[in-house]
Amino acid sequence: MTPDQRQRRPDKATVRVYELVPVRRLSLESVARVSGLHPEMVRRLVTLGLVDATRDPAGRLWFDPSAPRTLARIQRLRAGLPLNYASIGLVLDLLDRISLLEAALRRTGARSDDLPWT
Repeated sequence: MTPDQRQRRPDKATVRVYELVPVRRLSLESVARVSGLHPEMVRRLVTLGLVDATRDPAGRLWFDPSAPRTLARIQRLRAGLPLNYASIGLVLDLLDRISLLEAALRRTGARSDDLPWT
């Protein structure tokens, strides 16, 4: 095998994921019903990259159980702030990063008000 062949990564379409523990997935219809959105709107949010979904061999969308929570968060951001969908994606990323940092602070036992400003 040449070095060029080793450095190339396989296409996402060729990578297979084998789950050791089956994860319960939600259908497009159930996610739309729970979130109160039209299924076409949910598809649009998947296309924009705001909600993660996988496709089965038949082309149907399947969602993680956390998808309705993400959709509710998107609806709250759209209703409460004058943001477009690109901005919502950025806000969602920042909120996720803040959650990770807060979790790291909790694990270390440090309090944010104990840390120096500089």
